[in-house]
Amino acid sequence: MKRILTIQDISCFGKCSLTIALPVISAMGVETVILPTAVLSTHTMFKNFTVKDLQDQLLPIVSHWKSEGITFDAIYTGYLGSPEEIEITKEIFRMFRTPDTMVFIDPVMADNGKLYAAFDLSYAKLNAGLCAEADIIVPNITEACFMTGTQYRESYDEAYILELLSRLRKLGAKTVVLTGVSLSPGKTGIYGLDSLSGKTFIYQNDRVDASYHGTGDLFSSVAVGAAVQGMPLLDAFRIAADYTALTIEETLRNPDKPGYGVDFEATIPALLRMMGK
Repeated sequence: MKRILTIQDISCFGKCSLTIALPVISAMGVETVILPTAVLSTHTMFKNFTVKDLQDQLLPIVSHWKSEGITFDAIYTGYLGSPEEIEITKEIFRMFRTPDTMVFIDPVMADNGKLYAAFDLSYAKLNAGLCAEADIIVPNITEACFMTGTQYRESYDEAYILELLSRLRKLGAKTVVLTGVSLSPGKTGIYGLDSLSGKTFIYQNDRVDASYHGTGDLFSSVAVGAAVQGMPLLDAFRIAADYTALTIEETLRNPDKPGYGVDFEATIPALLRMMGK
């Protein structure tokens, strides 16, 4: 059985980060080890949430793992809340990475043309440095713009996406994949570039007209869970995109209308069928 370490925060209520990664990747048949960077009472969509930072616990935890001889087939990072956590994550890469370890980075920090409230341009530059150490990175268009110093555009063409991919390639990751790419009305998906071969790949599916917290985490969790099991990258990202869209559609049918996250629990059987399990 493959084993993934995922490094990100955990919200006690709400569906995002580790509360998505742990159940979804585990359901895909991959042992999932978590390293929580912080504990939140709810995710940040809610008001008056509490936060307990766990930064001082990260290195002691991984040092214990190292002493026990624990190894990982992949390391997957999501939201990292501070420059210090980025540096600690780099140290974790040095401790556990082997030639066979996949490093998958989702540089969560921005969307819709804006950085999240806690971050600034210096943080974006540090995240770009982290991405340089990755095998696969999956920024959205906004994150890619901040990391490469590119002007963000609401409307764009394929040439703009190819230029963004070229600039991301220079950061150093082996495979760069832009998410949330829409090249025709009613469609969305991914556009990727293999930095070694220079070949691009694209997948577009129907856009679901709804927005929920944690869908990016769902997409990344499925993609890394499939890729670590040896699935070709285009197939891994296709399943991740289709499964995320399916789960949004399922959530829209929920009569309780949960606005805080998607009903991935109801669609896991469909995910396993997509995986051929």
